[in-house]
Amino acid sequence: LHRVDRRQRQMCIRDRSNIMHPNSLDSKAPPLATNNKLSLNHFSKQKGFSLVELMITIAVAAIVITVAVPSLGGFMVQMRVDNEISQLNRLVLTARNSAISMEQNVIICPLVNGACTNNWSNQLSVFIDNDNDGNYLAATDTLLKVKAATVAGDTVTYVGQNNIRFAPTGRLANAPSTFIFCPSSDATLSRAVVLSISCLLYTSPSH
Repeated sequence: LHRVDRRQRQMCIRDRSNIMHPNSLDSKAPPLATNNKLSLNHFSKQKGFSLVELMITIAVAAIVITVAVPSLGGFMVQMRVDNEISQLNRLVLTARNSAISMEQNVIICPLVNGACTNNWSNQLSVFIDNDNDGNYLAATDTLLKVKAATVAGDTVTYVGQNNIRFAPTGRLANAPSTFIFCPSSDATLSRAVVLSISCLLYTSPSH
């Protein structure tokens, strides 16, 4: 019995040492450092882009840019034209509604030193002409709205007139005409706003 107990204790001690030192079970297992080295060697052997693949990628990107850039440029010009036409429409409607609501003569024109000019690409002003002299004088007239000048190179014309005058009834007090907006980069995208004697607005469609 003493011999059996001694053998059992030796086996328990051996099992505990195996649990505490698992590497002792298999002397052939590679150490952790060796495994890491193998992993690094595996990743280092992976290839990146070849020269041919890189050249193909650059060629495809160049084709896409060549096709997309002109279309994007035309889209930006069209957006600028549409925005300008929208602003002209709102300016005319503001002037007409103000003439009716205030029962006054209201003028739209490009002002230079208080006098109306023919350069419709410049800043446009809407004002109540209280003294009915056709000019703007801060002391007597009332400024209602100002529209900024167009982008450099773009042009706005109002054929044959240096002002638009609305009577208190909302009708045009001078001859009707047409706004024409022409972008500098593409004249084919030009648009127009036509004013009738009763101040109905006709806008040419966008391209």
